[in-house]
Amino acid sequence: MSMFKRSFRSQDQTHSRVDKSARVKKAGSVRDPTKLSKLQRSLTERDSIPQKSAAPSPIITLTVGREGRLFAAHEDVLRQSPFFEAACRGTFSDAQSRRISIPDEEPEVFSAVLEYLYKGDYYPRLLHNRHRNSWELEDQARTPHTSPNPENGGGRATAPDAVVYISSVEADILRDTVVYCAADKYGLEELKRLALRKQGLQAGIDVGTILRSAQYAYAHTPDSDSRLRAHYLALIIRCRKTFKRSGTMQAEMEAGGSKLFFDLFVAMCNHLDDVIDVSNARTPRTV
Repeated sequence: MSMFKRSFRSQDQTHSRVDKSARVKKAGSVRDPTKLSKLQRSLTERDSIPQKSAAPSPIITLTVGREGRLFAAHEDVLRQSPFFEAACRGTFSDAQSRRISIPDEEPEVFSAVLEYLYKGDYYPRLLHNRHRNSWELEDQARTPHTSPNPENGGGRATAPDAVVYISSVEADILRDTVVYCAADKYGLEELKRLALRKQGLQAGIDVGTILRSAQYAYAHTPDSDSRLRAHYLALIIRCRKTFKRSGTMQAEMEAGGSKLFFDLFVAMCNHLDDVIDVSNARTPRTV
């Protein structure tokens, strides 16, 4: 670039001709032991001066769950979440000990949230299969692929650690569903989208776990957020033959008490209407 052009090109050529003896004298002066010693000392002293650097982010201690399991995280990492942004400002945290308490969270679920805040994903990671041009969970990528079967959500085996025990309901719930609900609480929209994508890749889940997870999703998401709820409604409709034969489904529907089943009824009616509309479009109506 022009700003880095050497200035000596514009100088008079007479200045470029240096007497040979002067060059020898100058070269000899560089090798002067006294000057070399001073130069080395100055370089050593300069290197010994501490360089200014950005101060490290403070460490926040978090007590999670009923038993108060301890976690530690950098404040700037936690502040990616509006929930923890408010906590770090002092709304919920102890200003003296820089401690945040989350007694109503499951440690295993919070561990996944914290892993996402640091790495942008949580176990099992979402991987792209180049051969099939599809997305898979990392443990599914290491198992043989079977032909899809709509009755069990794809025919693949359930990935390890697909469920997590939730003490508040005293039962296993699908991990991605719980992470989605936690992400909603902490204001992490990208984590919600990631959890929903992973939820769609789970397969081979029994009817009881699906129903418990669907009810958990309804209980821990607002009515304004229908994405996770719609996932479960579509799943039940797609696997309706299995659910129709399930005694668990019958018992849950007879017990009632959940908005899930009314939404399911509406979704079933809409699905039936769509099927009828498609059928009528293919068959000319006679007058």
